[in-house]
Amino acid sequence: MSLALVHSRARAGVLAPPVRVEVHLSGGLPATHIVGLPEAAVRESRDRVRAAILCAQYAFPARRITINLAPADLPKEGGRFDLPIALGILAAAGQLDPQALDDYEFLGELALTGELRPVDGVLPAALAAAQAGRTLIVPAGNGAEAALAQHVQAFTARTLLDVCAQLNGAKSLPAAAALPAAATPFPDLSDVRGQAQARRALEIAAAGHHHLLLIGSPGCGKTLLASRLPGILPDASEAEALESAAIASVSGRGLDPARWRQRPYRAPHHTASAVSLVGGGTQPRPGEISLAHHGVLFLDELPEWNRHALEVLREPLESGQVTVSRAARSAEFPARFQLIAAMNPCPCGWAGDPSGRCRCTADSVRRYRARISGPLLDRIDLHVEVPRLPSQALRADAPTGESSAAVRARVEQARQRQLTRAGRPNGQLGHGETLRDCRLQPRDEALLEHAIDRLRLSARSLHRIVRVARTIADLDGSEAIATPHLTEAISYGRSWIAANRQRCGRGLWRLAAMRCARRASVTTTSGRAFPRCSHLPRMPQPDVDVTNSVSKALQRRA
Repeated sequence: MSLALVHSRARAGVLAPPVRVEVHLSGGLPATHIVGLPEAAVRESRDRVRAAILCAQYAFPARRITINLAPADLPKEGGRFDLPIALGILAAAGQLDPQALDDYEFLGELALTGELRPVDGVLPAALAAAQAGRTLIVPAGNGAEAALAQHVQAFTARTLLDVCAQLNGAKSLPAAAALPAAATPFPDLSDVRGQAQARRALEIAAAGHHHLLLIGSPGCGKTLLASRLPGILPDASEAEALESAAIASVSGRGLDPARWRQRPYRAPHHTASAVSLVGGGTQPRPGEISLAHHGVLFLDELPEWNRHALEVLREPLESGQVTVSRAARSAEFPARFQLIAAMNPCPCGWAGDPSGRCRCTADSVRRYRARISGPLLDRIDLHVEVPRLPSQALRADAPTGESSAAVRARVEQARQRQLTRAGRPNGQLGHGETLRDCRLQPRDEALLEHAIDRLRLSARSLHRIVRVARTIADLDGSEAIATPHLTEAISYGRSWIAANRQRCGRGLWRLAAMRCARRASVTTTSGRAFPRCSHLPRMPQPDVDVTNSVSKALQRRA
């Protein structure tokens, strides 16, 4: 028979669409042609396949060989089609039974010696093969990854000769086996000294999948707190872990099959580009936000990031996915990550510090804060100041806080309440679900409206506050949102940056006052004293009712 058909899988984002490798032998001068939108690596497979067939002691047909990779409009890339092309040539030449190929799907790159080399994107291909009801044969280096897919029969092979022996019935290939589960322990939350409010905000963020912004001077513990968040998150479900593992599989950076159940934690450098964050390339690959899917994305030194790189986060933060479009193709990647950001209050980092070390000008501070757009800040649920701790709190004999295990137990209970009620965390609730599950008492509705008017918050901020209040109530085991829950949520929703922008405008009275020679004591709503000049106007006083309610709620919480 001069025609053979072999099943394989391409890579398109995190999907593995089917590819039919059709091989036809005809008369004419010996030549090999590959059609079906192949890229350079696929076209080069002609030489690899020829050498591998000869090394396996098979005869390479001296005929005109036409190889069609269908569908023709789907781009084909990489060396993943080497093995199915070689098997198709052997079957078309009568050296293999073509009917033996029908129940299998093949992936693998061939070396010139006939050995099989690993390829990327095996996990999505294994999941798709299980749905199609076919057996998957992959290189031995991809066996542990293929075994992660449920209800799939997968075999591993080391050489082309081993695959041919399996198809001829002369030898059985070993089944793909998963590696023993392993996990890298995350740092413990008990390492963080003091910072009661920041620890509380971290617990709320973990319980409700809320985004968090930490604002504080250098060395106050922002990065330390962010690195402890994965350790208090609930375990990922099997479906969530498979989604994250599939993204890592197609990323080209490798998947660790022993740690596939562990939530990802990504912390790119602030010099990273927008493409590295959202993904891209001529062959679209996932970026950092997709690699952090169902995990944590930590962005340190937030104002130092490129403005364009930060703005591309706005849509993924809302939709949980990102579409990478290029001239020839587009790919969609999931990006349901939890954002933890950290920043200094000014370029030198010491604005608002009681020591008065800040020497930044008002214009430089204004430009520094303007690097972060209002719409991006509006999408971050919790804004928390992290103060500098006194030296006594850093002593070796100073008391430690709760461990990650203790906090995680409360987080898991609160998360389970949310999944039972709505099927998703509070931070992912839509507009209708927020109205349904986050009802307020009439008195609390009036308090919230009063806070929104006084603080000039947007409609998105309103829904963000009530979702955070719902999470606080879940942590307390309360079926209804009470006034203390709402007032605490309002205190986290008032961004330190936004508050200064709205109340002080371009004056930035606090920073200008610290540089003046004539000083007097000015106490803010948080109780922190800042120096002030007599010739500067006093800071407009915040609404007394809202401030007192927030302060009392925090005191009761402490």
